[in-house]
Amino acid sequence: MVGDAPYKRILLKVSGEVLMGDRDYGVDANTARRIAVEIGEVADLGVEIGLVIGGGNIFRGLSAAAKGMDRTSADYMGMLATVMNALALQSALHAEGRNARVLSAIPMPTVCEPYTCPRAIGHLNKKRIVIFAAGTGNPFFTTDTAAALRAAETGSDVMLKGTSVDGVYSADPKTSADAKRYDRLNYQDLLVKNLKVMDTAAITLTRDNAIPVIVFSIRTPGALLAAVKGQGRFTVISDD
Repeated sequence: MVGDAPYKRILLKVSGEVLMGDRDYGVDANTARRIAVEIGEVADLGVEIGLVIGGGNIFRGLSAAAKGMDRTSADYMGMLATVMNALALQSALHAEGRNARVLSAIPMPTVCEPYTCPRAIGHLNKKRIVIFAAGTGNPFFTTDTAAALRAAETGSDVMLKGTSVDGVYSADPKTSADAKRYDRLNYQDLLVKNLKVMDTAAITLTRDNAIPVIVFSIRTPGALLAAVKGQGRFTVISDD
């Protein structure tokens, strides 16, 4: 346990769409700033933070251009979108006085550091916030899988997935009035109930490495800090 938090090191996964705020696509500066402030609040507890951001907010604007492309090319476009988001959030963190480093699975040394596991762990040990960009560096893998992989590689105690809703539901709560929210699930539940929380590869990585997953609403101010402290509304996915 570190301070008021039960975790020494966490991996936070945030969807790119969250960074849009109320925009149709792109990055909303105020939203990026709010998320940076909340990440800083967790860091102040002494928790080491790794972060993976999706690229949907930028790729949404490129989706028309991606139509008709082969899957590999489209996936690489999505990976580059995550690099842009990572740089935007790094800038927001720096503006809050936080030391953050972007490590990319696709080497681009002019704009950020290339990813290696020892480098990432070195930064985390020095209490730097590490933003993992460009997914796994390979097509056909989602950013959820990249987050699960980085969580396993860095020995994270937990993976937190920040979404638009406050946990895992039996159906989309935005369209189904009788959707049931779960407080706790195991990995088999996700597969049997066909709950669209993460892809199968991400589920397998977190399950096989005994990494619990906490699903919470990153759009709710204060929910990240509360989830790290074990408070508020969220769903825990774990076989324990």
